[in-house]
Amino acid sequence: MRQRKASGGIPSKYLLMILSIVCIMLLFFSYSTGFSGGPLESVANHIFIPMQKGIDYIGSTIAITSADTKTRNELVKENEELQKQVEDLNSTISNMELKLKELDDLQKLYELDQTYYDYQTTGARIIGRGTSNWFNTFTIDKGQKDGIKVNMNVIADGGLVGIVTSVGDSYSVVRAIVDDTSNVSATISSTEDNCIVSGSLEKMTSDNLIVFSNLDDDEDKVAIGDVVVTSNISDKFLPGLMIGYVSSVTLDENELTKSGTLTPVVDFKHLSDVLVILQLKESHKGE
Repeated sequence: MRQRKASGGIPSKYLLMILSIVCIMLLFFSYSTGFSGGPLESVANHIFIPMQKGIDYIGSTIAITSADTKTRNELVKENEELQKQVEDLNSTISNMELKLKELDDLQKLYELDQTYYDYQTTGARIIGRGTSNWFNTFTIDKGQKDGIKVNMNVIADGGLVGIVTSVGDSYSVVRAIVDDTSNVSATISSTEDNCIVSGSLEKMTSDNLIVFSNLDDDEDKVAIGDVVVTSNISDKFLPGLMIGYVSSVTLDENELTKSGTLTPVVDFKHLSDVLVILQLKESHKGE
């Protein structure tokens, strides 16, 4: 009985190589002999044209994908660069706004210094304040080494802010005239009548006002809008420092004196820089 041989097939890669060589030879033969048409051309068309289209499609797809990837990467990089430029510009604008604010504050202090040119002053920045929403007590960045002493007067916004109550080597604590414990001997500029200006956080919170009392105004000359300044008889405050404007006047129950309210010239809710007058009232120079 004849033994059957194990059947074996030609590997695919070799088959493909053989077919490719045959096709190339047929194409070369067709080109060499000028032969066109017939079955060879049909075979070539059926085999090579689809292959060529596939190769062209794959090539164009790869090119497009590569171009798209490049474009996306370029766009991402450009967007990142633009974003950084925007952040840099925003930072520059913020710094410029801050510098303009500081310049404006310094300009106001300079103008205030010129208003009270008779007094030697030094500028100071507020670095801390009490628990209240108002700057009724606060700390400044100037102290004993800068010539600051207790009872020196502090001004800002065109008028009196308060008085230095304690001094450290490089800082000082200021009590503002709106504090509940503050009392200032004052004068109505138009009539030269004296009164006492007292702080009131409750009144400041509700109406943005401080109060005055003990006003002797027999002739009823004091009117709304009159300017109130520190008086000559004050034992701690230098004379002529502006405090505010009369906003109301009422006759006391004793019918001898008057009381009322003042609108302070200083914005005690938004202080940032102040001037300290480097001069004590005569009665406190030896302290």
